[in-house]
Amino acid sequence: MAKTKLLFITHEMSPFLELTKISEITRKLPQAMQDKGFEIRILMPRFGSINERRNRLHEVIRLSGMNIIIDENDNPLIIKVASIPSARMQVYFLDNEEYFQRKHVFRDNSNKFYEDNDERTIFFCKGALETVKKLGWAPDVVHCHGWMTSLVPVYMRTTYKDDPTFKNSKIVYSVYDNCFTEKLNPDFSRKAIMNGMDASHLEAFKNLDCESLHLGAISYSDAVVFGGAAISPELVKFVKATDKPVIEYEASADYENYFNLYEEIQDEELASLA
Repeated sequence: MAKTKLLFITHEMSPFLELTKISEITRKLPQAMQDKGFEIRILMPRFGSINERRNRLHEVIRLSGMNIIIDENDNPLIIKVASIPSARMQVYFLDNEEYFQRKHVFRDNSNKFYEDNDERTIFFCKGALETVKKLGWAPDVVHCHGWMTSLVPVYMRTTYKDDPTFKNSKIVYSVYDNCFTEKLNPDFSRKAIMNGMDASHLEAFKNLDCESLHLGAISYSDAVVFGGAAISPELVKFVKATDKPVIEYEASADYENYFNLYEEIQDEELASLA
């Protein structure tokens, strides 16, 4: 039987970038699933604070060279890769000089939220899906971690719904309680629309705050993980009403519950095809 192909998309991962507990989960969870026989791929942005030399990043020429269009502007996508030898895992980094080559991640040195975090999010989500297509690797499960991945589920269920790479993929979205308090650029939804989409597909994102990004992502996902103890009651209520499979927050998860969730949603897919 073929290995289950599991794709992780995240904005941080230990040891490359450690901002919050997300970095620990996205380091340990993929290895735990690999140890259970899953085939793993991991994608994250190459933020400027990630040291290329120390982490031994190098460009993957065959994957680089694409342009991601945002607001009619072509933005070059460079793909780099690094290995975690102790885990036998490779991590792919999406790089762009304008969006990611900064000393800070989401805020400048005055702690001001970057005005283009909307475009950086769009670039990362579009770029992640195009990179996987170019890899020629069709994931069975795509697990998105945090608000910067929130457009991936809607893109997969609209623009990419018939693409051979993603048409059979199940989507898991992890909600975390570390977020931003500002609002994204008012043009976020307009800039985020892709082929096969209209404004209605981004209706849930309309408030432009962190919670609306979570709501939008959850709406298009097959299962949800609560990755923190302080998820807003409104968001919890929304998730419960969808009747999607959920992993409740556990401070000391052994990741067996993730394995069971991945198996459950795949079994549903197989049952629907039978």
